[in-house]
Amino acid sequence: MTLGFWTAQFLTGLASAASLFLVSAGLSLVFGVTRIVNFAHGAFYMVGAYLAYTLIERFMGESAVAFWLCVLAAAAGVGLLGAAVEILLLRRVYRAPELFQLLATFAVALIIDDVLLILYGPAELLAPRVPGLRGGVDILGQRFPLYDLVVIGLAPLTLGLLWVLLHRTRWGIFVRAATFDRDMVGVLGVNQAWLFTGVFALGAALAGFGGAVQIARESANLAMGVNIIAEAFVVVVIGGMGSLPGALLAAVVIGELHAFGAAYFPQLTLVMTFLVMAVVLAIRPWGLLGRPDRSHRPHEFSREPPLRPLDRGSLALAAAVLAALALVPAVVGIYGLTVLTDILILVIFACSLHLILGPGGMISFGHACYFGIGAYAVALLVRDFALTALPALILAPVGGGLVALLFGWLCVRLTGVYFAMLTLAFAQIVWSIVFQWYDVTGGDNGIIGIWPSEVTTDKLSFYYIVLAVTAAVVAALAALLHTPFGYTLRACRDAPHRATAIGINVALHRWLAFGIAGAFGGLAGGLFTLAKGSVFPNVIDVTRSIDGLVMVLLGGVQSIAGPIVGAATFLGLQTEILRHTAYWRLVLGALVLIIVLLFPSGIVGAVQALRRRRAET
Repeated sequence: MTLGFWTAQFLTGLASAASLFLVSAGLSLVFGVTRIVNFAHGAFYMVGAYLAYTLIERFMGESAVAFWLCVLAAAAGVGLLGAAVEILLLRRVYRAPELFQLLATFAVALIIDDVLLILYGPAELLAPRVPGLRGGVDILGQRFPLYDLVVIGLAPLTLGLLWVLLHRTRWGIFVRAATFDRDMVGVLGVNQAWLFTGVFALGAALAGFGGAVQIARESANLAMGVNIIAEAFVVVVIGGMGSLPGALLAAVVIGELHAFGAAYFPQLTLVMTFLVMAVVLAIRPWGLLGRPDRSHRPHEFSREPPLRPLDRGSLALAAAVLAALALVPAVVGIYGLTVLTDILILVIFACSLHLILGPGGMISFGHACYFGIGAYAVALLVRDFALTALPALILAPVGGGLVALLFGWLCVRLTGVYFAMLTLAFAQIVWSIVFQWYDVTGGDNGIIGIWPSEVTTDKLSFYYIVLAVTAAVVAALAALLHTPFGYTLRACRDAPHRATAIGINVALHRWLAFGIAGAFGGLAGGLFTLAKGSVFPNVIDVTRSIDGLVMVLLGGVQSIAGPIVGAATFLGLQTEILRHTAYWRLVLGALVLIIVLLFPSGIVGAVQALRRRRAET
């Protein structure tokens, strides 16, 4: 390899890092002040690209100045969109648990995806090259795009402008103060509502600016938001949440890893980013330039009502639902039976996630990992060892639980978004192995033809098996919540320092809960493989983990009924919407927003609150 090649690769990495920093800076700024994990940030990036494309096509002509004006106009437009989202939506849910704010931004992302699909269609859109920057320059014998050199310069320029804004203006001082202690800023008389609006709008504008700048390097497409959001979160977490210099440093590290990894370790390109994040968080849990969170704020679910065993009315309702599910095959066809089977499997998955999310207080972005481990365990055991359905299914939770205990040993030492991102890192590592290990997993071709016995091909018999397993899992998890372990786990969530002071091993209880959740997640994955007769890498994809979070939050985290209702509502809505419209994300996102605004504690939480109010009157 020549010096010119090394230089070209280094500059390519810097160009990627600059683009990544422009997006990550806004995400870091928003989280640092508002503490919102903004899943709509990738959608804002995508809107910036599409808006810039529209403006460039109409106004650029052959003027480079017009191009940059279009880019800035697109960023300003996205900033206004961000302000509208904050004022009309997020401001109404700031008092709700932070997880429901996450759910609201997820719904916004769904809506934006389909709005762009309606406006622009599914085809990729390529903007014309920038006048005056269409060629390249020779650097040590290697041709390098001139526009990429300009992009490289945008990152330090943006960081410098943000530094001036945050350190040399009154508004910036308030923003930095809110990053340290936003409650104290409110006590001092600063209008937090408008401060949050300004920060969110600025973060959205930075995302839009990143997308607008990128339009001259790649086509605008509907996958842009999904593709960028995971890497943006990785950059922010590695650099340290709320640290702009940390975001720039992390972006450079990730950009160079992509550039040189593609050249020297192409088989690791899918996983390298997450390997680095896992190593950084294991050594420095708050990121390279971040600060430990010493505020010790009470957990967002610490004020929920005390856990009580089910009363006779609730037990009677549960028995009635179970009886109805046992009788329903008489009135539904094969399609309805298939949908109900899928819902029951997702109920197990959602309930397993509820254990660590609700009573455990641990937000996992990678719970689909254990679902996938169980799914592939069954497929491999049936295909390679000729096991029948029952033995293979028994080993599915064993595989999911063991892998969860392995990963959880590192994860449970972290908290908050750092815990969430480390779970995502491990899930993506497993996904990349499954995706590329063609000799064993079949890669993206998956494993098909998994029909170990007649009971799995008989839809009615298999439905009753899944119903029995689901009822047993729900009963076991409900009982677990009312054991000494369940109450101790909640104490570790609400007051970890007090729990430690009285001799409770907080890390051990969190670790065991993580392993139990992984085991039940693996069981759900094993049932999924038997139901479908096949398995593909998308069972471990991050979108399935996010779907699990949505299910739990839709139903509510206050009781085991929450994930049951949430899973049934989510898949039921998704299935029915798909039957009537191609724009299911738009409809589903709107329905999620309605639920978030009207029932911020989830569907079951709202019903329980209504019952308590009636009992008090």
